[in-house]
Amino acid sequence: MVKALAFKGDKKSKKRKHREAEETEDKSGSLTITGQVAAAIEEDDTWVTAEVPSDITGPIIFALPTIPPSCIACDVNGKVFTSAIENIVEGDLATAEPHDVRQVWVANSVAGTEYVSFKGHHGRYLGCDKFGVLSATREAISAEESLLCIASTDTSGAFNVQSQRDKFFTVGRDNKTPEVRGDAEVISFSTTLRIRMQARYKPRLKANKESKAREKISRKELEDVIGRRLEDDEVKRLKKARRDGDYHETILDLRVRGKHDKYS
Repeated sequence: MVKALAFKGDKKSKKRKHREAEETEDKSGSLTITGQVAAAIEEDDTWVTAEVPSDITGPIIFALPTIPPSCIACDVNGKVFTSAIENIVEGDLATAEPHDVRQVWVANSVAGTEYVSFKGHHGRYLGCDKFGVLSATREAISAEESLLCIASTDTSGAFNVQSQRDKFFTVGRDNKTPEVRGDAEVISFSTTLRIRMQARYKPRLKANKESKAREKISRKELEDVIGRRLEDDEVKRLKKARRDGDYHETILDLRVRGKHDKYS
């Protein structure tokens, strides 16, 4: 479920703090992430760069290669336009963040395909017609709202967005305000953009945070699970096992070792 967006400068609402454990133990000795650790992962509202197509999910912005930097936005009527990016460091698209909800699209995979849909703030989908005109007026996904994000072979962390008519999104500078269209036939600098997304939706970052969360267990908790005092190397072994996925086997091994030591 996509949460309400927070922008730089917004005051965060204070939440009641609960004195609950970050991890709870079930009857088998297994530990699961709960409470404050899970909440910390969910509350991460920082923005990062999508690096591969499988990263693209949740709230995103299309950062365009214009001067000054801009992104794809739409109004409440579904008219698509380019909007200046205010939250950016020294013009680097890899640091871009939205400041206006109209700049944000929610990405989801189109079931059974490699295509992605992008829903605007008004609940309608970004699409490209046969003339290359972009709009966001449809409430359902058709071929025109199914887009392919192709990782750039020349620029790391950049993409070329392609319609099902094999045409690419491109940004032109014929007018004072850059215009974005979907009628480019070849990949170029003007078709290469950055997709910025919220960190909590990026698979690898989320997995890393969950892995670190699993390491957060005290010596006392481990000793309670094993049923005896532990040596330093045993504590390190258990924490490593929690990361590597063989926690149960290590628990059994240490419990057996403890019994042997007791009767030797």
